[in-house]
Amino acid sequence: MLKGLIPGDNVVWQFSQIEQYAAFVGPFCAFANARGRRLVYFRFADHAPLLPPDCSAETHQLDVHGGFEQFIAQVHRIIGEAGRGAYLLFDSLSTLAVDWCSDRMLGNFFMLTCPYILDQESIAYFGLERGLHSAHATAAITDTTQILIDVYQHKGGLYVHPIKVQHRYSPSMYTLHAWFERQFLPVTDSATITEVLSSTPWAGLDSVRARLGVWNRAFTQAAELWEAIQRGQEPPEAADSVLPMLLRMAVSRDERVLQLAQRYLSLGDVLAIWGRMIGTGLIGGKSVGMLLARAILRNADRRWESLLEVHDSFFIGSDVFYTYLVQNGCWWLRQRQQNPQTFLDGVEEARRRIILGTFPESVQRDFSDMLAYFGQSPIIVRSSSLLEDNFGNAFAGKYESVFCANQGPHQKRLDDFMSAVRSIYASTMSERALRYRAQRRLLDRDEQMSLLVQRVSGSRHGTLFYPQIAGVGLSYNPYVWSPEIQPEAGMLRLVFGLGTRAVDRADDDYTRVVALNAPDRRPEADWSEVRQYSQRKVDVIDLEANQTACREFPEVVAQSPTLPVEIFASEDRDLFDGQAGDSVQAGVSRVLTFQTLLTQTQFPHDMRQMLQTLQAAYGCPVDTEFTANFLPGNRYKINLVQCRPLQVSGHGTATELPESIDPQDLMLESRGAVIGHSRFEPVDRVVYVVPSAYAQLADADRYAVARTIGQVLHLEDPDRSRRVLLIGPGRWGTTTPSLGVPVSFAEINTISFLCEIVAITGEVIPDVSLGTHFFNDLVEMDILYMALFPSRKGNTWNRRFLEDESPNRLAELLPAGKRWAHVIRVIDFPVAQTTRRMMLNANAFRQRVVCYATPGG
Repeated sequence: MLKGLIPGDNVVWQFSQIEQYAAFVGPFCAFANARGRRLVYFRFADHAPLLPPDCSAETHQLDVHGGFEQFIAQVHRIIGEAGRGAYLLFDSLSTLAVDWCSDRMLGNFFMLTCPYILDQESIAYFGLERGLHSAHATAAITDTTQILIDVYQHKGGLYVHPIKVQHRYSPSMYTLHAWFERQFLPVTDSATITEVLSSTPWAGLDSVRARLGVWNRAFTQAAELWEAIQRGQEPPEAADSVLPMLLRMAVSRDERVLQLAQRYLSLGDVLAIWGRMIGTGLIGGKSVGMLLARAILRNADRRWESLLEVHDSFFIGSDVFYTYLVQNGCWWLRQRQQNPQTFLDGVEEARRRIILGTFPESVQRDFSDMLAYFGQSPIIVRSSSLLEDNFGNAFAGKYESVFCANQGPHQKRLDDFMSAVRSIYASTMSERALRYRAQRRLLDRDEQMSLLVQRVSGSRHGTLFYPQIAGVGLSYNPYVWSPEIQPEAGMLRLVFGLGTRAVDRADDDYTRVVALNAPDRRPEADWSEVRQYSQRKVDVIDLEANQTACREFPEVVAQSPTLPVEIFASEDRDLFDGQAGDSVQAGVSRVLTFQTLLTQTQFPHDMRQMLQTLQAAYGCPVDTEFTANFLPGNRYKINLVQCRPLQVSGHGTATELPESIDPQDLMLESRGAVIGHSRFEPVDRVVYVVPSAYAQLADADRYAVARTIGQVLHLEDPDRSRRVLLIGPGRWGTTTPSLGVPVSFAEINTISFLCEIVAITGEVIPDVSLGTHFFNDLVEMDILYMALFPSRKGNTWNRRFLEDESPNRLAELLPAGKRWAHVIRVIDFPVAQTTRRMMLNANAFRQRVVCYATPGG
């Protein structure tokens, strides 16, 4: 009938009952055994085994629940080990779509596996249940396979109908055939053909089947049940029969997250996700965190329904990401990332293909419909990967989020949006993200990128768009700069305008850090310091330029005549002392202190209650992002845009200091910004950047010094036990070399302690980076942060010991870096030819750190 099988053929049998497929498996296995061919059986479905009892085959039991990446890696490894010319038998592929809750992923699996079998010149049999799948699966399989055959059973007989046969042809090949004894005979009369084909319901046109596959069928049935519950035709408990399955399909497969979801999300909530979802798969950690937090607050107190700004977000499912990789030739480049030895190989080529890739027409249509809904409102496209914002893995700042001003003609807005999606997809291949995954041993985990598309909160003011307040809220405050502060009350990091200045470590500006039990308490000593260390620049969306922009605060105020500026900014006392009030412009005459907001509104109380409610539900401290805007009547709305677990260790244990420390033994003492839990530990190595020498370098040399420090900190440490103290001038991780050392966090992630010295110029102070991505990296790695203010009482460092008296091992450990030995000093303890050890005692509650030498022993 088929003119024989050709090495490399993939044969897909579409059936209504598994027994119809099994009927062809027996002869296939007997043929392979008779010719001494290697026969491999891939067993993964819950139907009865396909192999006949007398058949000799290698059976591999596979687990489909471990995720797509692990499953396909196992299958391809087995195919490769089977060698060329093997005979391969697969269980029903329909099981994969059911377990993965995705026809798209079934299609992706086949598109990746079929060409590999063809290349191996093997022959494979696959089964597929007819009428169960949408075109996302059937079209991909039909386009990729060499042979596709429909199997029918009618009045005790089996019939086959070839749908596709590649590289062969006969006049009767594509007609219905009857299996009679050892032959397949064409059926020539229309009566029999009609009777056989109509005995099984037709699956329908692709345009219809695309809407009803495994995914949409499950949600459609759940929607019908929910409507019946709302009408009183079914009891509320009936939702329990479908909710767990839908949560696993769309929300998460992490057990801790699922426990929270089942407690706080209703069947109606999950159906609402489905109604605003593009593609299929999971919606990712960031989306789940936002939805869960809102549900938790609504459940705790109904007043949150009026206090929270309503969200109308869209979700782009994780399967869209995998499909994009497969269809744009990126999949195999991405697979190299699972190997710790080669995870950076091919990254640039993969990023290039992603940036230049195209989306399926169906996905583009959905994107277009979504943008039509938003109109010309600014939106933000946010990464929401499967592992992101989860328990133990924040991925803070590792993947991109992109603002879209969303201005101009529809096609222009669509092109900009797709560019934003590509940019976020490409960020999964960034060195920063991959090193984070490698460090946390996540390279082999199923890491799919979902997306959260949100309307930007705020208002239009002239040509500018921005929220009045944005920031980060932590339910636990690790920065206790005053005895009045209660860490358990939580803290805020506030900015005016877009929240980018709150989550990114702005190098040229400052934020307002608020202890929620004492919101009017500030770290600064007097008004001159308050003014000096207050926010001056505002991130906004420039609607005319169609992009984000940074503006000076007075310029923003000048374009915002309806802004209640007095809520956020205080009058500049020094300026008014010297000039008549009427002659000073509103923006110029004010300092962003947020004093009225924090002392004369309920905002601090509401934020504290919000954070404590979320912490109680999560069972651990939380890290949130939010915006807020005041409406007429002095009312405000809070927009909770993100919530994730915050892994903090509390105060830890501090040991009392010795009664007296010889000044010669004291290496440094810091009183001020100390972030991290208390500890008393030895220091094995100090890497010290000499402030005076660093200040003399050109910017290009400062970048070179940063790269050298990264190399020093990644020298071999077999048991990973070396405790390193990194000390340097200004801000670590800055993008502006004049303000500090421009290292990336990946370059310094092996340290235990980090110290910033205010010593480049008198105007630079370390920004207390609570809530920023930099801070989250410190928290996750349990790195103690301290700022050292040489001009303040109780702050000192022993320059003679660090710069002159101790031997510098830089040239010995890293010969290529010896040219920077006058800038970088590497000091190991115990110091050569002595038994002196260096101990670090940090008391987070008292905001004090002392590092001093002790006799060995």
